[in-house]
Amino acid sequence: MASSRSRFRRYAGGDPLAPPVDIAEALDDIGERVMGGSSPERALQELLRRGTSDRIGLDELSRRIHEQRREMLQRHNLDGTLQQVRELLDRAVLEERKQLARDVRMDETDRSFAEMRLDGLPSSTAAAVSELQDYPWQSSQARADYEQIKDLLGREVLDQRFAGMKQALEGATDEDRVAVGEMLRDLNSLLEKHQRGEDTPQDFDDFMAQHGDFFPEGPQDIDELVDALAQRAAAAQRMLASMTPEQRQELMELSAQAFGSSDLMEALGRLDGNLQAMRPGEDWSGSERFGGDQGLGLGDGTGMLQDIASLDALAEQVSQTYGGARLDDIDLDALARLLGEDAAVEARALRELEQALRGSGALRRDSEGHLRLTPKAMRQLGKALLRDIAQRMSGRQGQRDLRQAGAAGDRSGATRPWAFGDTEPWDIPRTVLNGVLRRAGAGADSSRLITTEDIEVAETEARTQAAVALLVDTSFSMAMDGRWVPMKRTALALHTLIRTRFRGDHLQLIAFGRHARVMEIEELTALDAFWDKGTNLHHGLLLAHRHFRKHPNAQPVLLVVTDGEPTAHLEPHGETFFDYPPHPLTIALTVRELDNVTRLGAQTTFFRLGGDPGLARFIESLARRADGRVVAPELDDLGAAVVGSYLGSRHPGRASDAGYGSWFGDRGFWFDE
Repeated sequence: MASSRSRFRRYAGGDPLAPPVDIAEALDDIGERVMGGSSPERALQELLRRGTSDRIGLDELSRRIHEQRREMLQRHNLDGTLQQVRELLDRAVLEERKQLARDVRMDETDRSFAEMRLDGLPSSTAAAVSELQDYPWQSSQARADYEQIKDLLGREVLDQRFAGMKQALEGATDEDRVAVGEMLRDLNSLLEKHQRGEDTPQDFDDFMAQHGDFFPEGPQDIDELVDALAQRAAAAQRMLASMTPEQRQELMELSAQAFGSSDLMEALGRLDGNLQAMRPGEDWSGSERFGGDQGLGLGDGTGMLQDIASLDALAEQVSQTYGGARLDDIDLDALARLLGEDAAVEARALRELEQALRGSGALRRDSEGHLRLTPKAMRQLGKALLRDIAQRMSGRQGQRDLRQAGAAGDRSGATRPWAFGDTEPWDIPRTVLNGVLRRAGAGADSSRLITTEDIEVAETEARTQAAVALLVDTSFSMAMDGRWVPMKRTALALHTLIRTRFRGDHLQLIAFGRHARVMEIEELTALDAFWDKGTNLHHGLLLAHRHFRKHPNAQPVLLVVTDGEPTAHLEPHGETFFDYPPHPLTIALTVRELDNVTRLGAQTTFFRLGGDPGLARFIESLARRADGRVVAPELDDLGAAVVGSYLGSRHPGRASDAGYGSWFGDRGFWFDE
C-alpha cells in the first residue's frame, strides 16, 4: 500500500498572527492629500511610496535595493578566476623547482634547460600557461596542479552559461567531458531548429530526457529553457565587458585552453550566438564597475551580474513609474532571495493594503479611468474628522456613542409609558424595573419578562429644523496661507455631522472666490487651488438667501469662513466686478445682501482667518449689523469652531463661546468607525 508523503517548507508570509491590514489610517492620509489638491491616484501612490506608521513604503524598499547593489559592487572584483589560475600555476612551478633541485639522477643539461624554461616564463598568466603546454613535468604534483588549471577553466566557462556546473563537474572524468560536449552539440541543434520553426514539443522532450541532469531548474518548454540560458549568457557577456582590457584578454586566452581543447569554447561561442539571436532584448553589452577585494570566479561573477540585473528589475518594479504599474508586478521571490524575507513581507503588506483600498469600495474608477474617492470613503473621512473635533471640543476621550441619529428630539430627562407609534428611545432601566415589579406582584405571569405595559420611553423636546449655509472662501490667498485643507476638513466634518446626526437639516455648501457657486461635498473636497483674484461674498450671500427661502419653515443658520474683505460683487447682468482695495459699491452690495439674510432671521457667525486689522474691523461691523458673532480660531480649531457654532445655533442658550466642548461631550455626539 503506497504511503502518502507531505512536503513542508518555511512559511514566507510574515507573522501569521498579525492582524489584517487596517485601511483607516491609509484612507485618512489619502483623504488629507486629496483635500490638499492631489488626485486620489497620486495620493495613493504617495502613500505606498512613503508607507504607513507600521509599514515601510516603496521608497525604503528602493533604497535597500540600491544599497544592496552598491555593496555587491564595492565588495567584489572580477579577478577570482585569474587569481586561482595564478595560484595553481605558482604552486606547480614551485613544486617543479623543488623536484629539479632534489633529483640527483637527472642529467645536468636537462635540468639546466628545464630551469631556464621556468625562469623565462612570461609575466602574463595566460601566456605562461600556454608556454607550459608541452613542458615535460618531472614532479607528479606539479603536473596535477597544471592539469587542474585546465579543468578549472573548463568548469568556470561552463559555469558562466550553466549555473552550478563548476561544482557538478569537479573531479570530472573524460566520459563526463564527452557528455558535456554532446549536450552542447544537441542544444545548439535544438535552438537552431527552433529558430527555423522546424522543432516540435517532442524534440524538446527528447532533449530533456537525455540531458535534463544539466538543467536542475526543470524548464517546461523550449521558451523557458531559452529564457534561462539567455539571461545567464547575457550576464556572462556583461561580466567580460566589466573587466579591464588586460583582464579580458587574459581570460580569453586562458579559456581557449579549457579542458585542454578549443572545442568547448567553439561550442559555447555558437551557443551565445544562437541565444543572442533569439533574445536580442537582453542586455548583452552593459557593464558594471567593481571595486572590492573579494575575487569572483567566472561562474560566481556571472551569477552576481544576474543578481544585479534582478535588482535592477526590482528597482523598476518598485519605482511604479511605468504605465499600468501595480504592486502585483513586484517579484516577491526575487525580493526575498536578494534582500531577505523581511523585505518580501513588507512588499506583500503594501500589496495587500493596495488591494484592500481598491476592494473596500473606498476608491473607484470613473468613466474616464480616473481614480475617485467614493461616498463611502467620504463618510469614513468625515467620521474621523468628527472624532477629532469631538475630542478638541470636549477634552474628554472614550465617551460612549449614544447613537441618537434620527431621534425625534433631545431628551428632556423625563419618561412616560410607551404608546403605539412612539419613536422615542426606550428608557431601559425604567422598563426593566417595571417588568421586575410586575412579576413580583401577586398573580403575575412569570413566563414573560417584559410586556408592552412595562415599556417606558424617554421624553424628548421638539427638534427645530435648520437650513444651514456654509460659505467658504476659495480665493487664492486661502491656499497661499495654508488654509485650504483646514477649510475643506471643516466643510466635510459639518456635512458628515448633519448627514448622520441631524438628517432633517438642510445644508448647502457655497464656495466663493471671484464667483460663488453651490458645491457638493465631493466636488469641494476635490477642488484644487487655483489663481482666482476676488472675494465675492456678495454672490455667496445671494446663494445663501436663495437657500433659506427654499426652506421657509427651517431656522436659517449662516456660517461664513473667510480670510479677506470683499473685493468683488455680482453685477445685474451677471458679470463680476473686481477691484482692490474694496470698492464702496462692492461693500454696499455685500452689506445689503447680508441685511436681506438677516431679515429672514438667520443666526450668523463669521469665522475670521488671519490677523489683518482691516479685515477684523470689517467683519466686526458686519457681525454687529447682523446681530451675529465673530470667531477668530486657529487653523487647527476651525472645524471645532464651525461645528460648535452650528450646534449652538440649533440649541440657543445651551452653548456659549466657552461652552461648546462641554455641551458637545455631554450630549454624547461621539462617532465610531
